[in-house]
Amino acid sequence: MNREEVLKKVNDVFKDVFDDKNLAISDVTTANDIEDWGSLTHITLIAAIEEELDVKFEMADIVKFENVGDMVDAILKKYASVKK
Repeated sequence: MNREEVLKKVNDVFKDVFDDKNLAISDVTTANDIEDWGSLTHITLIAAIEEELDVKFEMADIVKFENVGDMVDAILKKYASVKK
């Protein structure tokens, strides 16, 4: 799966979690950009992304996420390590 495909899947999860079919995220999207993105929603979002994309984030990964791009990078890194 390439970066564009991962970002699309992540965007679909965001739409579901935030119940906003018009939501469009990018690599630079942060919690400050989405009004309802609080700490509890963040937990729900991480769990939904893990389930949808069949990945498991470590806490060390999660605390490093500064934006959606960091999350996508972590997903791609996990996919790459599985292929090795």
